Amino acid sequence: MQMEDHQRPVGDEAAAAERVKDPLPGYALGVTAKRARTVFSTDRGRVCPKCGWPEKSCRCSTNVEERVPDKITARLRIEKARRRGKTVTVIESLPKNSEFLKELAKELKRACSSGGTVAEDRIEIQGDHREKLRVLLAQKGWTVKG
Repeated sequence: MQMEDHQRPVGDEAAAAERVKDPLPGYALGVTAKRARTVFSTDRGRVCPKCGWPEKSCRCSTNVEERVPDKITARLRIEKARRRGKTVTVIESLPKNSEFLKELAKELKRACSSGGTVAEDRIEIQGDHREKLRVLLAQKGWTVKG
């Protein structure tokens, strides 16, 4: 298809038309690099359905239960941050064994007459119960710091 004389660019317009290069081959002119992004890729390989990470570096497989050691060192501290002024006693440096942590949290909550929760390798008890917890954990033969 040939252009007719009145449709051909003249002078500077002709030079500008020749200088225009296709920045992204395969896309229409004017498509920016931001809009021409990868929509789907298989370069990561298989993905874990639980955590969404690649199977080789899956976070689910690292959640292996630790055995409970004979000598346990627990760290006590108080937290108020991100709790709207409420005080929470945190017991840290505990073994990552969910059954052990659940049983210990149940026992400590009952002894303190308070609520609480288990999170990864720590137990959180509502309120400031450092003195009670220090005595209870020392009676179990544990080393208590903090």
